[in-house]
Formats: sequence, C-alpha cells, structure tokens
Amino acid sequence: MRIAIDMDEVLADPISKFVSRYNQDYNVPLDLTMEPGYEFFHHIPEHINHKWYDYINEAGFFRDLPLIEGSVEAVKKLQEEHDVYIVSAATEFRNSLVDKYDWLSEHFPFISWKNIVFCGNKIIKADVLIDDRIKNFVDFDGRKLLFTSPHNLLVTDYERVDNWQQVLEKIQQQPAAKL
Repeated sequence: MRIAIDMDEVLADPISKFVSRYNQDYNVPLDLTMEPGYEFFHHIPEHINHKWYDYINEAGFFRDLPLIEGSVEAVKKLQEEHDVYIVSAATEFRNSLVDKYDWLSEHFPFISWKNIVFCGNKIIKADVLIDDRIKNFVDFDGRKLLFTSPHNLLVTDYERVDNWQQVLEKIQQQPAAKL
C-alpha cells in the first residue's frame, strides 16, 4: 500500500515555533489558547498578526521544528510494510525547501530522497493520505486521514486521527485497497 504523509502539523510542529517566536518578539504568552476552527494567527493581537508571514519566509524557520510526538516511530513501522512517501507543499515558501529536506534527513533518515515529494498542489496517487488540510483531500481518490490540528477541529467530513498511535491502529484495522 502506498501512504502519503504531510509534514507540517503532521510530522513537524510549526505552531509551537510560531508561538515561541511571537513570545520572543512581542511578549505574546506561550500558553496561547487555540480555539477550534481557527489558525494560530487568529489568536495573535491584530497589530502583529501579519508577522507570521515574515517568520515562515525566513531561511531556517522550518529547519528546527519540533517533532509531532510518536511520528518517527510510527512512520518507521508503516515503512516496514508499506510504500511511504512524505509529501509537502514546500514550494509555497521558497526557503522551506532546503530546511524541510534537511529536517527530514535528520529526523527521518530512513526515508529515501526518492520518497520525498515537494510540490505545490498535492496531486498524488496513493492509497492513503495523512494530512491536516482538507484542501489536499479534494481531488484525492484514496483514503483520507485528517490529522487533528486546531484549525480543523470543527471539520467532521473526514476520518480523523488525533495522534500517530491512532494512525497505526486505523491502518492496521482497515487497510486501504491497493492501487
């Protein structure tokens, strides 16, 4: 089975880095409460909420993102039995390409460069797509696993996974039909 996995908010945690940067630059509290259905920047004071775009375009922003808990172990397990690809819309932010490649090489060295897809639109053919953004499910024909993030908590139209243990359980319980 071919499994495609998104990076940001699925393998890597950019939200905690945004919160940390806002706290460092503007003294926005680290205990920022994320309301369901909203992006993190909707919770930032209006006069500085545009700054996220500057952060995300900086060289190095994506290089040191924290891991989503359990992601490395789960992806290793998936790779033992499946064809795993990392699929990221890395071309959206020019400086993210090298950062994301280096981040993957550090944290997921067992994923071959041949199994890393940096793209704009995720027009991929796979049996399963694990992603936090429903826009990536629109033209996807396989099984859609929505990885929980604050911005998608109000979405109910997709099969949801809250963590990597649930991903493993769902794929083991109900494997997708092979391509």
